[in-house]
Amino acid sequence: MPAELLKLTPSYCAVGIYRLLSDPLLRVPVWQKCRNGLIRGTIVGGIWAFFTYRVQHAFVSLFLMKSPRVTGLSNDHFFGFEIPLATYATIIFMSSQVSSIIAFFLSKNIRLAKERAWNQVVISRGKAPDFWGPYVEEWEEPPRILPHSPKWGKWLGSWIGRLVVNQVVIIPIKVFIPFAGLIISSAIKAVSTARYLHYPYFTSKKMTPQQIAVYMEEHKFDYYAFGFCSALLESLPIIGLLFSISNRIGGAMWAFDLEKRQDLYRKGVKKPKPPRRVYLADGEVMKFDPWKWGSSKVDTSVEGDEMAGRWVDPNESRPEH
Repeated sequence: MPAELLKLTPSYCAVGIYRLLSDPLLRVPVWQKCRNGLIRGTIVGGIWAFFTYRVQHAFVSLFLMKSPRVTGLSNDHFFGFEIPLATYATIIFMSSQVSSIIAFFLSKNIRLAKERAWNQVVISRGKAPDFWGPYVEEWEEPPRILPHSPKWGKWLGSWIGRLVVNQVVIIPIKVFIPFAGLIISSAIKAVSTARYLHYPYFTSKKMTPQQIAVYMEEHKFDYYAFGFCSALLESLPIIGLLFSISNRIGGAMWAFDLEKRQDLYRKGVKKPKPPRRVYLADGEVMKFDPWKWGSSKVDTSVEGDEMAGRWVDPNESRPEH
């Protein structure tokens, strides 16, 4: 039976939220594991916000609001709303701080909650550990990916790199480009977010770093869309911690659908996708990556919804030139 995937991968974020809120086998263990840390973190964060608000507001007003050329906004209103820009910037800074305080108290428990949520999804689907089979290439000619990430990529992937990017790049964007800043910051974190959400999937399949890089490149638009939506949800102050768990659930649901498709390739039901060949007038042949969106017209034995444009049958005569 063919594997069914949701057409838009961000839909799995909604699936994760629904499963977390509606399934007591997921909701109750997560709450029990995170309850005490959440309460302690909220109390400490509330005290911190209460006693430091005036100081931080004065800091923002003194050092940030004196430069309208940088912010491009007035000191009195925020895009026409009766919200002083200094107050808005202070709230953004403090909400990030409170979220960090709560995350600190939840650090170990929320990690365990994510692992348990993933495992519970596996159990709920009634799959044995051997369900996750070895990696199978889905393209006839896989993309060429460097076997090792550049040094700057490894640095950005480290905890200190993520901290610097979040504090030096992401937070100022959120402050100085309201609303749009969330979108920009989520776009920056999309790929890394998708990778860590599917880390259990790659681990279960015992995939090498090279295979992970190739697989994500072959499904880069799906992974980018899923990672962008997940990063956007997790960027929301405080409630983003909840979404970090629901996103892991949604990622597990997507992983099951991806593995069903991998199984079809292992069994030979589906064949590796050939490159899209385009014959030019001078007889030159250009190859393009396979693409799953395209015409429903079938030129070969490959299903139309897995093509891009017109796929040329290898046995088809080449055009005259």
